[in-house]
Amino acid sequence: MLARVPFLIISVIATTMAGLASASEPVRLYAAGSLRAALTEVAAAFAQVSGSKIEANYGASGLLRDEIVGGARADVFASANMEHPQALASSGKSGPAVLFARNRLCALVRAGIVAEPDTLLDQMLDPAVKLATSTPKADPSGDYAWEVFRKADAIRSGSFALLSRKALQLVGGPSSPQFGDRSPYGALLADGRADIFLAYCTGARTAVMEHPDQRIVALPDALAVGADYGLTVLLNASPPAHQFAMFILSPAGQRILAKHGFSAPNLPQGDIR
Repeated sequence: MLARVPFLIISVIATTMAGLASASEPVRLYAAGSLRAALTEVAAAFAQVSGSKIEANYGASGLLRDEIVGGARADVFASANMEHPQALASSGKSGPAVLFARNRLCALVRAGIVAEPDTLLDQMLDPAVKLATSTPKADPSGDYAWEVFRKADAIRSGSFALLSRKALQLVGGPSSPQFGDRSPYGALLADGRADIFLAYCTGARTAVMEHPDQRIVALPDALAVGADYGLTVLLNASPPAHQFAMFILSPAGQRILAKHGFSAPNLPQGDIR
């Protein structure tokens, strides 16, 4: 499993970009919606030290990848999985894909639903409980939820068919509602659209800050699913775009990601704050 950005990649990019002047155009960032708060802060910190501005477009990683493949002008792509940036790299549209953050899936539970890790699967399978996820294929969060369902099937035969059939795909699709800076998970639970939402732990944490009556329930080990986040720089990107990618991978950028609840794999040991 990847634990550090390959030294060769960093060295090559750093050497190539050393001494190049910043361009006047903003860096066009395409990034997973789950990174909005963290990368907004990273972008502000980068702008302060470099003078370069970031123009961000946040959304479901699969949909953003499709936009890039379709010709959208992007400089840096930060995905909630490794597959989408690796696909761009393999097709010759970008440089290598690099692991820059990790996340996990949690269950966000509305008030009135009694669930703990050891009873969570029972609640998810309960026909009376509205279970929500993101949209598979369009959004890696949905793919990770389906991975949870496959793990559930190994515990209780038939769970995958039941859970995948009942899951409400409320976010991450082409026509899903937008919530701006608010947590979509928390808002949808508060509106009664769902009782349990399988969501990124970072997003669930934001939801609880906005809706203190909601709770985060950790997935038991048998259902636990992690998420590796991949970063790539598109071909013909400006020098500041490369510099911004390096800033995300730097200790300064990684500390900000860790502050927002992500696991920051490129921080030196003992440097997470």
